[in-house]
Amino acid sequence: MTSPRLEKLSLSLQTVLVDRLVSTNEHLGEMTIVLQSVHTLSVMEILRDHPELNFDTLIDVCGVDYSTYGAESPADANWQGKRFAAVYHLLSIQHNCRLRVKVFADEDDFPVLDSVVGIWPVANWFEREAFDLFGIVFTGHPDLRRILTDYGFIGNPFRKDFPLTGNVEMRYDQDQQRVIYQPVSIEPREITPRVIREQHYGDSE
Repeated sequence: MTSPRLEKLSLSLQTVLVDRLVSTNEHLGEMTIVLQSVHTLSVMEILRDHPELNFDTLIDVCGVDYSTYGAESPADANWQGKRFAAVYHLLSIQHNCRLRVKVFADEDDFPVLDSVVGIWPVANWFEREAFDLFGIVFTGHPDLRRILTDYGFIGNPFRKDFPLTGNVEMRYDQDQQRVIYQPVSIEPREITPRVIREQHYGDSE
């Protein structure tokens, strides 16, 4: 059963944003809306400034790779939508309400979205993290560079096709007296847990 607060929020979103919404969804007491990337900045400003919404606080920005969404393994992937998205978690202190906003990048090969740093300055490091780990480029960001991986790191570790062991490893070379990078020496493997039960385990006595 939808709470009165979420009903009011849903009505306000439909009234204020009209055709800029791709979809709205209420689940487990939380509201999620999906936007087209072209409307990101205009809608985010409305969400912040409109008196019925007033989402003045950005809690987080997360990158998402949907390439294996709904599948138990990459081979079973049946997701038909765009691969990369940024998910924004907003809070309205005045209305004591939260909102999740999801925006998909138009291109899978080179995902690009507008930066919301000009609307919520706190997005600076959040967007850098999504850029570093997922390779999502945020246009208009004042200092878009890696934030968690090493200088010169190749690839994006949170993408579903990035190997779990990585592509390179580093170690200190005694002969060269410095840290060097080299191909990963660990052979990739999948570990499937196997539970061995005693015979007649669980049988009723």
